[in-house]
Amino acid sequence: MSDPSTDRPASEPAREPRPEPQARPRTSEPGSSTENSSSDQPSGRAANGDRPPGGNRRRRGSRGGRGRGSGTGNRSQSGGGNGGNGGGGDDAAARRPDVMPDPPWEGRPSPEAAERAEVPYKPKIGDTRPAPGGRAGGPPGGGGGGGGPRPRGDGGGDDASRGDGGGKRRRRRGGRGRSRSGGGGGGGGGGERRPVEALVGDAADLDEELLARRQGRERKGRPVGRYQMAVHVHQNTTQIAVLEGRALIEHYVSRPQDDATQIDGNIYLGRVQNVLPGMEAAFIDIGTPKNAVLYRGDVRFDKEDVEGGSTSSSSGGDARIEQLLRAGQTIVCQVTKNPIGTKGARHTQEVSLPGRFCVLIPNSSTYGISKRLTDDERKRLRRVLDDVKPAEHGIIVRTAAEGATTDELRRDVIRLVKQWDAIDALAKRSRVPALLYREPDMAVRVIREEFNKDYRSVVIDDHAIYEEVRDYVGSITPELADRVEFYDTSVEPLPVYERFHVHEQLHKALDRKVWLPSGGSLIIERTEALTVVDVNTGKNVGKSNLEETVFRNNLEAAEEIARQLRLRDIGGIIVIDFIDMEIRRNRDEVIKAFREALARDKTRTQVFDISELGLVEMTRKRISEGLVESFSDTCPTCDGRGIIIDEQLL
Repeated sequence: MSDPSTDRPASEPAREPRPEPQARPRTSEPGSSTENSSSDQPSGRAANGDRPPGGNRRRRGSRGGRGRGSGTGNRSQSGGGNGGNGGGGDDAAARRPDVMPDPPWEGRPSPEAAERAEVPYKPKIGDTRPAPGGRAGGPPGGGGGGGGPRPRGDGGGDDASRGDGGGKRRRRRGGRGRSRSGGGGGGGGGGERRPVEALVGDAADLDEELLARRQGRERKGRPVGRYQMAVHVHQNTTQIAVLEGRALIEHYVSRPQDDATQIDGNIYLGRVQNVLPGMEAAFIDIGTPKNAVLYRGDVRFDKEDVEGGSTSSSSGGDARIEQLLRAGQTIVCQVTKNPIGTKGARHTQEVSLPGRFCVLIPNSSTYGISKRLTDDERKRLRRVLDDVKPAEHGIIVRTAAEGATTDELRRDVIRLVKQWDAIDALAKRSRVPALLYREPDMAVRVIREEFNKDYRSVVIDDHAIYEEVRDYVGSITPELADRVEFYDTSVEPLPVYERFHVHEQLHKALDRKVWLPSGGSLIIERTEALTVVDVNTGKNVGKSNLEETVFRNNLEAAEEIARQLRLRDIGGIIVIDFIDMEIRRNRDEVIKAFREALARDKTRTQVFDISELGLVEMTRKRISEGLVESFSDTCPTCDGRGIIIDEQLL
């Protein structure tokens, strides 16, 4: 097709002197024809859709119109000199580019060869959209009219991929630092970096005699156990209740939005933000809303890592944290405590991977066996570990390894080593910050830590979680797989929590007042610094004398306080105000019963003797915010104080 005004092919630009790069576009006089303006400028694209030679250079400063650059044909035929919306000569001249394309010199390579030789454009600070792949030349941005920048396609790619009529352009996905690893920041490298999940291998082959011995006791064909677990799923919220007999002793709540707060056990690739020598701590950026804290005692280092230390401090014992860490340093760390309130998560560089029977300590010489096992069992496991322990990693044997065979321990260690190798490989190719390892779902995690032959059943009312838990239990403890049961709500008349009386016990656990069997009561109050428990006789009037009445009431209170601390997951400093007892032997009996009740709690506690005022001071490791906080929000009116100030009196 030829241009009627010049008798020249439309794809060939006019041979006129090229203006200076900084020259401003001329304003055409009134009455100038559209035909003249179209002949002064080269056509942006030939009618057949081929790119003209030298037309790959990006124009600067042009505003354009809605359809500009979409490859709709010759601009001289659209009525505007710049491929706009069909404006007159004034608009066409005003949209003339500052820099004209190079003339088609002879010997210039073909457009295909030029595109293959193009160097991809690298993004710069200030870019407002992703740089197009395979585009050489000017910065991105600027180009489309009518409502702001629009995403472009592949830049100087083949026109056939976009079509001749301005078809849908391909969207650039991915990019540096973009990842869906969740809770851990960018994965890096332009590809998605998924965190490593806990590996589950095949179950070891066991003989029938060993399986029968591990299955536990049965009565009338039903398993017998002290504990039971009920899993209830409602509106994307998973609740797990642990019952001892019929009494609720533990309760867990998991929501999808808790991925940024319930991160205990996750492993991150973080960057040191700043080091505080006065606090002997460093803050680590792991991609969560709040930076994590790493204390001096949790830093793992070699003697050669100490910088600027003396000869005596280079041994490691007296090295300061500023000699071990520096701002901007990349480290691998693991969460040991969830973020609570205004405090960020607590981290450690002593990474550990828990399995069913063992805990792997990568790149360490740690070697230990649970002290809860008997001496004979500890000796047997020590001989087994000499054969299965990897040379470059440490191993800690858990209490669940009691009676485990050599094959089971070896399989567990091999699975954990493969899991660490995957984490280490992901850390080497990920960008900071990144989530390297994610702990499994709440149901699987609780079963991994709690489930044994003392549980008579695990009842689940969600089929997806039931299948996941059943497969997990079948792979690690096949002798207990038949104790995982599905609770079909379409067949059962009551929901699972009402069937096992969990709802009514939860309501009592959320109240500040707890009644004792004899008529006494407990008042539990939580403050910013500590939790206070007050013991009252209430309706308990006794039978013989005051000392005996107080003593019996305090014994009941000691058992119930231990259960409430475990159920409500209360941590930190706890002060208990028992009723005063005159006889020293009674005080010793109460504190002994209290410690025995706390021994069933796996959370670490420390209890002191009863003082002369009848007070017991104790500490319990704080793991989460607590049961009340998981079911409630702070009142926006009183901000959690429980009172409203009368502003009229002030």
